[in-house]
Amino acid sequence: MNASAASDPGRILVVGRSPSVLLDAVEILRSKGYSADATNQFDHVLDDYDAREVSVVVFGGMIPADTKEHLRQQIGARNPDVTFVQGLAGIAGLIAAQVEGVIGAGEPDDGLAVYDQEQRSVHLTLPEAARVTVQAWWATSFTPPEPKSASMQVLDAELQAGSHIIALPAEVPAVASFLAVTIGSAVRILTVGALPPTVMSMVPAGGRSDSGSPLTGGQLLPVSEVNTPSHNR
Repeated sequence: MNASAASDPGRILVVGRSPSVLLDAVEILRSKGYSADATNQFDHVLDDYDAREVSVVVFGGMIPADTKEHLRQQIGARNPDVTFVQGLAGIAGLIAAQVEGVIGAGEPDDGLAVYDQEQRSVHLTLPEAARVTVQAWWATSFTPPEPKSASMQVLDAELQAGSHIIALPAEVPAVASFLAVTIGSAVRILTVGALPPTVMSMVPAGGRSDSGSPLTGGQLLPVSEVNTPSHNR
């Protein structure tokens, strides 16, 4: 999808930990015409970015819960129209697809694209002919702070109106795997297999200082700083 051709969604901010994932996600979004930035400097988000200019905020999974809630409250108070998106995994392409899913032109109804876990297939119901693509991503390594992933295109075709079943290739695993189904200009994200509990247990518990600000330092592995404000490009 070309964002400039569809609409101007405003500024997108991705807040997470992994430098490579953040930078790749920004590169993908900018290549599609979006104004996108990323940061892993949790304590400086409110100083470095004007919440009034941000339309979509994506949170990575390694952000401590208290920090995430603090940012939600503070950004939401300054910009009631902002949309918050919880990233499903540390996969740059998936993050970009999630963003397109919330700001794209139109959104498929729930009945248009559903995943059948038993049959390992996507069931589509199209009211009219449409160009349909199905992209798969899955995690191959969960080692923080730089998770690894793989991807493949499952389908890219013009489909006629009616019902269609798209079987997933065997290469797509049943754990930590996700799909982006694009019907025309609308994107729907489907979960094939959620992240394993061992990954979720890596998320730091967080905490708060005496002043009420979130604590993020000691429980997270050190990473290279990422902070890519568009106005500095």
